[in-house]
Amino acid sequence: MVYQLIDSFGRVHNNLRISVTDRCNLRCTYCMAEEVTFMERAELLSFEEIARFVRLVVPLGIDKIRLTGGEPLMRRDLPRLVRMLKEIPGLRDLGLTTNGILLADAAQPLYDAGLRRINISLDALDPDRFRLLARRDGVEKVIDGILAAKRAGFDPVKVNAVSIRGITEAEVVPLAQFARKHGVEMRFIEYMPIGADHWERDKVYFAHEILEQLEHEIAPLVPVEDYDPRAPAMEFRYTDGGGRVGIIASISRPFCMSCNRVRLTADGRLRNCLFALDEVDIKKMLRGGAGDSEIAAAIDANVRAKWEGHEINTSRFIKPLRTMHTIGG
Repeated sequence: MVYQLIDSFGRVHNNLRISVTDRCNLRCTYCMAEEVTFMERAELLSFEEIARFVRLVVPLGIDKIRLTGGEPLMRRDLPRLVRMLKEIPGLRDLGLTTNGILLADAAQPLYDAGLRRINISLDALDPDRFRLLARRDGVEKVIDGILAAKRAGFDPVKVNAVSIRGITEAEVVPLAQFARKHGVEMRFIEYMPIGADHWERDKVYFAHEILEQLEHEIAPLVPVEDYDPRAPAMEFRYTDGGGRVGIIASISRPFCMSCNRVRLTADGRLRNCLFALDEVDIKKMLRGGAGDSEIAAAIDANVRAKWEGHEINTSRFIKPLRTMHTIGG
């Protein structure tokens, strides 16, 4: 019998996001503050602790992992962790989310270590607008990283853009055209209340508006035939054969009832939802001598206690105290 991590709403969890660091070389307005105090190295889980945790959760049904940050490429010797995780039997899928600033040099070593899937954040192609959002320069470095990932052999390469009304509407079509030109998949993400700044709902540039803009200015879109209903992105393909585009509609079309994800923060806290208000201190258990069965029981209990949904669209919503860079993308 195959074990499954199932919550009280019947959702099966097989997807784990692991943050390897809270450090980042950008200061994106929707993610973190301009001035940040990062964790000390000793507060972060070691690669060996991360690997032990993964060896524990794979028999519980986790077979898909994504490494995140902060900016994960700021964690020294990350290919070593990739090799460690690839050796764990039962792990079907290992991916990485990065802002791309350091990717030009890291792409080939990561691919050689066994990584095959990569998501790269790029909110704007215009340098001034990129700087407005990221509070740093670097759009050229991100583009170099995307092209390096393609050359290294990553497939698919997905490019993620957060869409914010009043700021990035003019970026939607250029980003989509860039993706079509270079054979990568563009994914647009609705602005969410998880960053450092005060969240304003009227800044959400909604999924249907993005789709209408793409269809009006590029080509008609139809849903892909192999769409995974558990995935956060709604997937579409251009009818002219120009590739795919994904829309993550966290605000206008929450996907809570199909959510299959849990998260491990860089400092070893288990969260059953991006917007969770409670965490389980896995690091304390790992470093305090807890046995595998005790840690597995804590993981199972955390998943079983998962709420129905984040309730962003209700008056009951409570914004988490953690910002995105300390949780993991």
